[in-house]
Amino acid sequence: MDRREFITLLGSTAAVSPLTARAQQPPMPVVGLMHLGSSEAFSTQQGLLRQGLKENGYLEDKNVAIEYRWAEGQLDRLRKLATNLVRQKVDVIASLGGTNSVLAAKAATTTIPIVFLTGGDPVKLGLVNSLNRPEANVTGISFIVEDLGAKDIGLLHELIPDAKSVGFLVNADNPNASQQINDLQEAARSLRLELLPFRAKSEGELLEAFDTAAERALGAMLVGADPYFGSHVSQIVGLAAGHRIPTVYYRREFTDADGLMSYGTSNSDAWRQVGIYVARILKGAKPGDLPVMQSTKFELVINLKTAKALGLEVPPQLLARADEVIE
Repeated sequence: MDRREFITLLGSTAAVSPLTARAQQPPMPVVGLMHLGSSEAFSTQQGLLRQGLKENGYLEDKNVAIEYRWAEGQLDRLRKLATNLVRQKVDVIASLGGTNSVLAAKAATTTIPIVFLTGGDPVKLGLVNSLNRPEANVTGISFIVEDLGAKDIGLLHELIPDAKSVGFLVNADNPNASQQINDLQEAARSLRLELLPFRAKSEGELLEAFDTAAERALGAMLVGADPYFGSHVSQIVGLAAGHRIPTVYYRREFTDADGLMSYGTSNSDAWRQVGIYVARILKGAKPGDLPVMQSTKFELVINLKTAKALGLEVPPQLLARADEVIE
């Protein structure tokens, strides 16, 4: 080989080497995020999930990709979204937005790891065999919001002790709807309150529920935990204000949007924890070995501006227990 041939060969090798190195790099892992609601309604929470990933070394579009799938409140779309993510062969599915979303993901795959976020009891719902050892391919974070009905109605009774009848807004499509109603009925009876459930799963039914509550002159309203309601925060708060019905919610996002009062677990902390669990699975952890976490950070938020608009005086003892008072 003469000198010219050697230089040509060396140059060709140098040109090919970077391409070969890139071809040998492992593919970027892909996380499939599916939710019953809409991207706009949960934009803040998405950032918190990405924060959980970042804390564990994963940055979106740098070393992890996220495929977003939103059902826009249409329950019948969840199965198709889950099937689509399975066909895309994502590495992990983050199934958010309530029990129906998790059930759709679980029905679609028994092999791809699933990290859920739900307000119900994961064992009773059949999502996992136990909280400590989920087994199979499913684990996640439980909000425990659907067990807080008695606490919510107790707080409402403190705020409006003269109320004799209370409405309860519940999504009929929620698998836990009947249990939520039964638990609240029992709590209401102990306080000598009449509870009237309103089932709503569309914008028209939300309007009808508040119209009926106003016609019956109910003393207050409770909004049950459900991702559909979480996607319609502004509308629900607006209906409560327009009908002048004191309303208690399950998430602080409602009070931030001028709702009267909310009590529940920290939504932001739970989304971040989902990101952390997804990252651990991407690093090799098996979902069946990760215990289901129970979000235990509770928040009582009171909006004094809204209370004044409704002509309500918030008892000092209730204000003293609030984690935040919005004035």
